[in-house]
Amino acid sequence: MEHEETERRPHTGRRRNEAARRAILDAAVELLGSADEGPVTIDRIAAAAGVGKQTIYRWWPSKGAVLLEALGERAETDVPAPATGSLGGDLAAFVAATFRAAGNPRMAAALRGAMAEAQRDEPAGEVMRAFIARRRQALREVFERADLAPGADVELLIDQVYGVLWYRILVGHAPLGPAQAAELARSVAALALGRQA
Repeated sequence: MEHEETERRPHTGRRRNEAARRAILDAAVELLGSADEGPVTIDRIAAAAGVGKQTIYRWWPSKGAVLLEALGERAETDVPAPATGSLGGDLAAFVAATFRAAGNPRMAAALRGAMAEAQRDEPAGEVMRAFIARRRQALREVFERADLAPGADVELLIDQVYGVLWYRILVGHAPLGPAQAAELARSVAALALGRQA
């Protein structure tokens, strides 16, 4: 019986091709951060990534879901786990990096759009909740390394940090700058340690 060598066909089903996935997420982040003022759309992401729109829609339910996954991965890179040796130092580093990443006008606009999409679309809402849970866990780990005051409510402290962040992103009434990050970190650290701010 004659054996023929068969070529392996690329997978065309729903399983993600990691190279295409990476190209899509990188393109989404690049478009968000570019000086170009055009809106980030699935068409633009697909063109920049060198894939078809159908590839994106096969793996993500909406533009918001793509942007949130891209932003979530970027947040893990842009906001590394600080290890300064003190709660005050760790909070200052974490909040400063978070505000710097989210304070970019295009990034803030993308986060507003993603939050709006999460309210309208359940799959995007699931992605948003997972994104928020990962960011909360990263901050929770900062508090877990510290010797907190008895009765300190870590979840409420986390809410204070992210409450300020999201309020300023959504309302846009005040900046997310280094001075605001430093003041918020000082205030939250004082509460966590049972000291006056």
